[in-house]
Amino acid sequence: MPESYGADSLTVLEGLDAVRKRPGMYIGTTDSQGLMHCLWEIIDNSVDEALAGACDHITVTLHTDGSVEVADNGRGIPVDVEPKTKLTGVEVVLTKLHAGAKFGNASYNAAGGLHGVGSSVVNALSSRLDVEVDRDGKTHHMAFHQGHPGVYSDADPAHPSPDSPFKRTRKNKPTELEIIGKVSPKTTGTRIRYWADPEIFNDTARFSYEQLIDRVRQTSFLVPGLKITVVDEHIPETGDESVDELREVDDAAAGTTPDINDENGTSPLDGFDEIGGGRDERDDTQSGESTAVAIAKADAAGHTHRRVEEFCHTGGVRDFVDFLSNGEPVSDIWRISGKDTYVEETQAVGENGELHAQKVTRDCGVDIAMRWVNGYDTVIRSFVNVVETPGGGMHVDGFLLSLTKQIRKTVEDNARKLKVNLKDPAQKIERDDIMAGLVAVVTVRIAEPQFQGQTKDVLGTAQVKPIVTRMTDRQFGEMITGSKRGYKEQSGRVLDKIVGEMHARIQARKTKEVTRRKNALESASMPPKLSDCQPGNDDVAELFIVEGDSALGTAKAARNSAFQALLPIRGKILNVQKASLAQMLSNKECAAIIQVVGAGSGQSFDIDQARYNKVIMMTDADVDGAHIRILLLTLFYRYMRPLIEHGHVYAAVPPLHRIALAGSHKGEYIYTYSDDELAGKLADLDRRKISYNPDIQRYKGLGEMDADQLADTTMDPRTRMLRRIRMEDAAQAAGIFSLLMGDDVPPRKQFIVDNADDFDRSKIDT
Repeated sequence: MPESYGADSLTVLEGLDAVRKRPGMYIGTTDSQGLMHCLWEIIDNSVDEALAGACDHITVTLHTDGSVEVADNGRGIPVDVEPKTKLTGVEVVLTKLHAGAKFGNASYNAAGGLHGVGSSVVNALSSRLDVEVDRDGKTHHMAFHQGHPGVYSDADPAHPSPDSPFKRTRKNKPTELEIIGKVSPKTTGTRIRYWADPEIFNDTARFSYEQLIDRVRQTSFLVPGLKITVVDEHIPETGDESVDELREVDDAAAGTTPDINDENGTSPLDGFDEIGGGRDERDDTQSGESTAVAIAKADAAGHTHRRVEEFCHTGGVRDFVDFLSNGEPVSDIWRISGKDTYVEETQAVGENGELHAQKVTRDCGVDIAMRWVNGYDTVIRSFVNVVETPGGGMHVDGFLLSLTKQIRKTVEDNARKLKVNLKDPAQKIERDDIMAGLVAVVTVRIAEPQFQGQTKDVLGTAQVKPIVTRMTDRQFGEMITGSKRGYKEQSGRVLDKIVGEMHARIQARKTKEVTRRKNALESASMPPKLSDCQPGNDDVAELFIVEGDSALGTAKAARNSAFQALLPIRGKILNVQKASLAQMLSNKECAAIIQVVGAGSGQSFDIDQARYNKVIMMTDADVDGAHIRILLLTLFYRYMRPLIEHGHVYAAVPPLHRIALAGSHKGEYIYTYSDDELAGKLADLDRRKISYNPDIQRYKGLGEMDADQLADTTMDPRTRMLRRIRMEDAAQAAGIFSLLMGDDVPPRKQFIVDNADDFDRSKIDT
């Protein structure tokens, strides 16, 4: 029989006990995400003061004892007594759920904190929380333990601790604020310092400095003029310039070539998330230590950032989009902004505390910045009152709805010019075509927004969607049609890109239908220059992209046709970093490579459909060969990026010299891959008194080798050497490609000048 079930079986959790019992309801999780969410709640309260025009400086301090302090120069939490509870405003805000000044329009017209639970939840989930408020010429102080007010007896008041003896204030007894000092009557602000409770957060919870910096940076973009300072007291006041200098060197070195390595160095940081660093390295063993590894060691031993970081931006979302943009811009940054009103029925608090329904007119401010870049990645960040909504919501839905409608209409109106066949049902612009390369920041400011859950991931206020749609219809419509002054040329480039994405999507779909190697009919659809391998070996199949027809003949004799395919290219292919998508698709060499790989291109690329396990660039060991490799890598990075990300792209390493041994070693050969290696090898042979033919053969190209030499040095898996191309940091790789292959010449020239003194011959194939 089950135990009896009566009223005495019920448990009533009072005050903040419910938060400690079910923390996931309020902060999502009790791991690293929840730990950071607590900090966002406190920071957002200070930011709300800035949105109200009462604060222009916020300081976040990371103390060495694990506590975090957030200080602002806002109005300060009220210190007078709240009539209903008979408690001071400070205690009400920090101990009562759903208490605050953000349930109406009087104090905050647009705020991130809305439910009145943020500060009290953080208090409940902290082993200790101290608050200081500057108001009325005095500094007020109060302390809490796991959400309960009381007094700590710190042995050293300058170094408070959650482990100090604590005396809890008796239940139902008003807690007086302690006045601990005087300030100027004009000085106001709030300082909250808290220690996250290890009884609440699990062992995997880690504080992330990188997340903090990202959040602070984005807030500084969204609130122009607000200065936010982050102080990490783990870093001595003198800092650690050696790490900064190492990073500057590493950043400069990163501009030479894309990542060529077979190992990713990472180092866990004490108290922080891991920060990874790639390093350049061939598949064969190389001596020496890369700069990134040196940084990783410095990170593990000490410091990875400055003690003080400051952020302040005046350009708003325009600066934010510029910061987020990665790649060559197709358009300038376009701005959509304005205000409108809507009517909403809400529950208002009456004089006696009762709730009653009433209709109120709300203001809605919209600020959107956007641009297209020459790529296919999409970056859309959305915010409501500076609180990020990673799940989007009504404001993003309204923006994308209008964006799609206006672009489709403009394409239809200019179908002949854009070479779009309106009679072909397949040639219809889809949202994915529009989103490719789009970078946008969508923000709205409204009073009392409705979110889906306390974590505020999705905006649910339905009235916002038609406002954003109407505003985007009007302003973006003028831009994309070119009717707004100065936008005609830009809109033309944007439309060309979008139509190009449409054609690429259609072409990729057709390519997938014909390029899977299953029978002879499908093989016949491949480019005529392709010397394919035998079917059935997809898991080990290799595609060699060979420079020139002369090398092709030798490679045919040197390859193993069971699993090695050959595709020759004529000279230097199209520089796709500068070319449009339409130009790339019409280029025979680029189109052939995409067709032969067989997995599509751009957003439609499906690595599971790739016909080869390895794609190997086999070019001459000279400057022209290196240039061709960079052009090929640019094509892979821009349109077949998963190949690099999953480690399927390689560079063959053909030798530069052949040393023919003589005497007792006659018939033996030694290959070297650089002038320095040749000099060292000859010196070693002389030291060991091994004779050799003084007429050293230097290969000017792959075509100078016979089939056996090419097989032994470059193609036979048993004896060859390959370099795997990896891309651990897509953003860094994008910057490298943009610098080396883009239209902007001055930065490239400056890069050459800046790095001329650090030139390292071992990093090039001569």
